[in-house]
Amino acid sequence: MLSTSYRDIQLFRFDDRTGITFIFAGEDLQVSVPPNGQWSFLNVTEL
Repeated sequence: MLSTSYRDIQLFRFDDRTGITFIFAGEDLQVSVPPNGQWSFLNVTEL
């Protein structure tokens, strides 16, 4: 989805404890990807 929208990935982080990958693309798009692959948008208040 990010590549087809031509969004720059600003930050990519993998949490070793939980196995969750966090992707921040631009100021308004934040995605989390848990080990099961069911990605979801993050709510800023969850951080």
